[in-house]
Amino acid sequence: MMLFLSFFGFTALVAIISYLKTRNIKETSSDGYFLGGRSLTAGVIAGSLLLTNLSTEQIVGLNGSAYQSGLSVMVWETLAAIAMVVTALFLLPRYLKGGLTTVPGFLAKRFDVTTKTLTSILFLSGYVVVLLPVILYSGSLAISGMFDIPQLLGVTHTQSIWVCVWGIGIIGSIYAVFGGLKAVAISDSINAIGLLIGGLLIPVFGLLMIGDGSLLEGLSILTTENPEKFKSMGGPTDPVPFYTIFTGMMLVQLFYWGTNQQIIQRALGAKDLKEGQKGLLLASFIKILGPIIVVLPGIIAFHIFQGNLESADSAYPMLVKKVLPTAWVGFFAAVLFGAILSSFNSVLNSSVTLFGIDVYKQHINKEADEKTIVKYGKIFGVILAIAAMFIAPLIANAGSLFDYLQEINGIYSIPILTIIVVGYLTKRVPAIAAKIGLASGCLLYITSQFFMQPFFVSNALKLAKDNGVTDEAALALIEAQAYPHFLDIMALLFILNVGIMLLIGKLYPRKEEFVQEHTKQVDITPWKYTTQAGIAICVIVIGIYIYFA
Repeated sequence: MMLFLSFFGFTALVAIISYLKTRNIKETSSDGYFLGGRSLTAGVIAGSLLLTNLSTEQIVGLNGSAYQSGLSVMVWETLAAIAMVVTALFLLPRYLKGGLTTVPGFLAKRFDVTTKTLTSILFLSGYVVVLLPVILYSGSLAISGMFDIPQLLGVTHTQSIWVCVWGIGIIGSIYAVFGGLKAVAISDSINAIGLLIGGLLIPVFGLLMIGDGSLLEGLSILTTENPEKFKSMGGPTDPVPFYTIFTGMMLVQLFYWGTNQQIIQRALGAKDLKEGQKGLLLASFIKILGPIIVVLPGIIAFHIFQGNLESADSAYPMLVKKVLPTAWVGFFAAVLFGAILSSFNSVLNSSVTLFGIDVYKQHINKEADEKTIVKYGKIFGVILAIAAMFIAPLIANAGSLFDYLQEINGIYSIPILTIIVVGYLTKRVPAIAAKIGLASGCLLYITSQFFMQPFFVSNALKLAKDNGVTDEAALALIEAQAYPHFLDIMALLFILNVGIMLLIGKLYPRKEEFVQEHTKQVDITPWKYTTQAGIAICVIVIGIYIYFA
């Protein structure tokens, strides 16, 4: 009973505070609804960024990867800090100077409306087909297991997933569709505090268990008995080989933190550039500590369970069940539920924004006033949420959700990053180059990862087995080396697409140079310590890698 009381109590508290904090925002205007009235401060931006990023597919998935491969998977967290520094220094000033509501909005000014629309459609397709269903499904797995929904309701496992998917989807839709960005950001900030507290408690209790009541002794035992798990540089068979940091990993991070509408929309809602930069840098500093929540528990689980779990993805849930005192379970479940909602409603709110501004206003009703844009954006959001709720239970056999997400996102992430980078760094590359860059990037990546990779890998494994190779480690190494890592493919395609766009720009340049206008919607005076703080964060990240190398 205490579990349910603490769960519903904390969840209701977040909802009430979000309502009280947002009731005075005029959400009939596009800035009010989509960007929280351009009133977000550093703390709200940082909290929303972190919780939008951190959800069950990451908490469970990354800890599962750490259970198998150790500390090397922390690159998904630590390198994100550097990407946020780059965003704060170079991208955000340009976004706010242009008064952007959506990232594709820049592309309309730099290239043309068709480029903007194609980019928005790419974002929306990725959100509804991949991201929203994965968030719903992974969240439902966690909630169903934590509350033992099948036994509680007397239903099958599959039926419990459907129940949880629709429950999370409906509640998340209420936040995102009817509350706008401000409601999403406020609820994120509160849940971020809870997630940091709850997330930190798991490794603390785990180390206390290992050290028989002593935290430092537990850490000493863990590092001494599992030295192979504390190496920052991943090998060729690890999920993220170390060298990929210098190929596609940084590109993925720059896309996610600098150009992904789902994420950057929080910074676009800043009251001024100072608050936006401070919010990004605060989030980047906290992100460095992320491995304590999404990597260390996986290593602790490996030690406690002696590597004998049937599934790596079960490492985190099993550890929570093993080490967390009963009194904390309801609170942690509520925080985890908040993280699930955060990712879902953040993506949904961004989808509503993209549709309302870049599709409805641009192509369906050019004369629509702001109230009408918001109205039809909300209708689209409801349709999108329902579609995602139907799709989510159908991806049960997709394999590792975290790896699946990272690889599948490459279909649209690298092409979009390419045209934004070229758009900002050049003045004469024409719109046709952007369209070709989008098309070639998508098609070449799909061809590589879904046709060429399976062909080469299956042939390599078949040849190895024909030659008598049966050792699992040897076969894993052959599989890893049979075809370039998907991060390498991303880097190669990025370079290729940039080259194609520059060549077109050389042969068929714009008649006039592009000059970005200053809309003066917010003050774009930078925070005076942005550069120093950014350098300090980068030095800390490099130091961590050197220490654990």
